[in-house]
Amino acid sequence: MDKIRWGVLGAAKIAREKVIPAMQGKEGFEITAIASRSFDKSKTTAENLGIAKYYGSYEELIQDPDIDAIYNPLPNDLHVSYSLQCIQAGKHVLCEKPLALHADEVQTLIHARDKHGVKAGEAFMVASNPQWKKAKSIVQSGELGTLRAVQGFFSYYNRQRDNIRNIAENGGGGVWDIGCYPVFTSRYVLGEEPTRLAALLDVDPEFGTDRVGSVIMQYPSVQMTFTISTQLVPYQRMFFYGEKKALEVRIPFNAPIDQANELHLHHGDIVGHKVEIIQLPVSDQYTEQAVEFSRAIQQDLPVPVSLESAYQNTRILEAIFQAAKEERWINLT
Repeated sequence: MDKIRWGVLGAAKIAREKVIPAMQGKEGFEITAIASRSFDKSKTTAENLGIAKYYGSYEELIQDPDIDAIYNPLPNDLHVSYSLQCIQAGKHVLCEKPLALHADEVQTLIHARDKHGVKAGEAFMVASNPQWKKAKSIVQSGELGTLRAVQGFFSYYNRQRDNIRNIAENGGGGVWDIGCYPVFTSRYVLGEEPTRLAALLDVDPEFGTDRVGSVIMQYPSVQMTFTISTQLVPYQRMFFYGEKKALEVRIPFNAPIDQANELHLHHGDIVGHKVEIIQLPVSDQYTEQAVEFSRAIQQDLPVPVSLESAYQNTRILEAIFQAAKEERWINLT
């Protein structure tokens, strides 16, 4: 297959502003079609972004024989149903995170993927980002010394009533939207799965969605804590603490595309603190994700983030809600 022909389900903001521009004008793949439930919106989006074909329904795009792979950035509660339709139509599918709101639904996708022989994965673009590959390499090399703790923080402020992130029935709230990132990146870097967790969630009385959450996760080798919020000052960091050094990922999730990403290695000492700055080449993590996923199709390689990984991440996110509701530790093994 010389060039992967991609279709996009929906005109979500992340697709219009980040993913589609990052995938255009590249070798090996192209965006050839987009679909929306509104034909006019689909047409306007296609014209604005220079996409040749547009449809007034998702089903038309899914059945288009000229589409090889589909990117699914629909609302969280529609991820599984439409990804399943893509797979059943013989299309490769890259679905936005969180892939599912229930882990057993991911198993349904795994069975369908295996039956139809397509590539399917979760769109955690951070797994394709050079800064996270470097972070993983540093941690697993032992340069930090024995790792004992991991910390994360991810927040933004959004009080818009009609925003999909604030609509509970669509899978809104902080855990699903951004809590998935510290969970995934800690699993990715450590190469381990957590064994148990505890959590606190503060729920917005108007929206019914979690607006602040704090989680403790026990991994076989380390303790991990993180806080997320949809109603705090925008901020994000990830730290990995070893006996000798600490690694700080400065902009871990919304990495810029117009400047070098930086990792900071802290060498200890409160006074006279030494920080080694590691700069990574300027890159677009959405482009890197598309390159790796398209290559997986062309060369029959593993996708960047498998459905099996998505299953584990979903189990953990579900357990966070259970732990907060029942006010107890939840075993994950």
